[in-house]
Amino acid sequence: MLPKYKRVLVKLSGESLMGSNSYGLDPAVIEQYSRDIKEIADLGVQVAVVIGGGNIYRGMNEAETGIERAHGDYMGMLATVINGMALQAMLEKVGVFTRLQSAIKMEQIAEPYIRRRAIRHVEKGRVVIFGAGTGNPYFTTDTAGSLRAIEIQADVILKGTRVDGIYTADPEKDPTAKKYDTITFNECIQNDLRVMDMTAFTLCKENNLPIIVFDMNKPGNLMKVVCGERVGTLVKG
Repeated sequence: MLPKYKRVLVKLSGESLMGSNSYGLDPAVIEQYSRDIKEIADLGVQVAVVIGGGNIYRGMNEAETGIERAHGDYMGMLATVINGMALQAMLEKVGVFTRLQSAIKMEQIAEPYIRRRAIRHVEKGRVVIFGAGTGNPYFTTDTAGSLRAIEIQADVILKGTRVDGIYTADPEKDPTAKKYDTITFNECIQNDLRVMDMTAFTLCKENNLPIIVFDMNKPGNLMKVVCGERVGTLVKG
């Protein structure tokens, strides 16, 4: 089986790591993701990963919590590093060489993010996990995923979600929602389909970086996407 893409960035939500739990990490989900990533890495695909932190801490409304937005965003960045460490541990358990890079310096557990070093790692077949978002408040991990994908010259962003693509409406709420196989960036904006936050989405649009939204919870889907099978929804120019 020949991969369609040489270098990919996999974007995972923190919530996906909870599995059926209401908080924290589900080891079974992390193992499934790790085995799926190993499958494509064994094919020779160069892989980088960005994970959110919503399963541990999500930036909340300042008026409700009393925690100012910037402070809360830094807390969320630290949560993404915890998730990155969990994925790193499981990837190495299943036999994948990894590097964890953090946009916030924490030398004891992660390398600092250095673009050229990250590229060299993926060229050598290591899976690079990018933690701590962009290192700046007011930016989401979707934006971090888009930014890192562009920086390392990835061919595509693979956005793993709980649903199997982009629909005309939320399929969990509207049973009549129809799924798109392919859609343009402009159509997503016109129809207010919130694939990513607007900053992240605009970065992809301006740099002509395609996005594939697919169900990461189905084992084997990542391999199908990488090999060009029609899984999920492709967003392109």
